[in-house]
Amino acid sequence: MSVTVRIPTTLRPLSGGNATVQVEGVTLRDVLTALDAAHPGFKDRLFDEQGNQRRFVNLFVADDDVRYLQGLDTPVPAGETVSIIPAVAGG
Repeated sequence: MSVTVRIPTTLRPLSGGNATVQVEGVTLRDVLTALDAAHPGFKDRLFDEQGNQRRFVNLFVADDDVRYLQGLDTPVPAGETVSIIPAVAGG
């Protein structure tokens, strides 16, 4: 199932400068694994040492924050969009 992943500006060097990437996957974990296989380096930026989503990275399937769904096991329908949104802090 082809899925579009939106890449934030800060991570675009990993995707060759592309703002979006097409990958295959049934769950969010599958999609992000495929993203890292196609463009190495994403795994280190998105996951901690235990393989969990980093706290400062927000992941969305469509417009839904996966922390309120099934986390990395959230299903991703074919044709859907996954967005990677780094947390912003400051004042």
